[in-house]
Amino acid sequence: QVQLVESGGGLVQAGGSLRLSCAASGRTSSSIVTMGWFRQAPGKERSFVAAIHWSSGRTSYESSVKGRFTISRDNAKNTVHLQLNSLQPEDTAVYVCAASYQWMPTTPPAYTYWGQGTQVTVSS
Repeated sequence: QVQLVESGGGLVQAGGSLRLSCAASGRTSSSIVTMGWFRQAPGKERSFVAAIHWSSGRTSYESSVKGRFTISRDNAKNTVHLQLNSLQPEDTAVYVCAASYQWMPTTPPAYTYWGQGTQVTVSS
């Protein structure tokens, strides 16, 4: 099992920034291939935000966040970060960290482990 714990959400004004973190633990965490971030706004389905290949650091982003959000990882601390810049009200959602044994997937079913999520609220 892999446990994922997110932190760093909060309330911010439009144009502001937040940094989310996701700490991974568990005896199988070393087998994880990809770490991803998803978000779910009220009344909407969970959608892909960004992913990072754990060993190489290769990244991918959903088009609407490209250039504003940056995903990174700290291998020594088993932690993934998501830097959110130039936030807009439409970015308001619960942001959830996930771990996958597959290469850079962008759909929720490909992810095996999920965190509880952290709320990001952007006011206009």
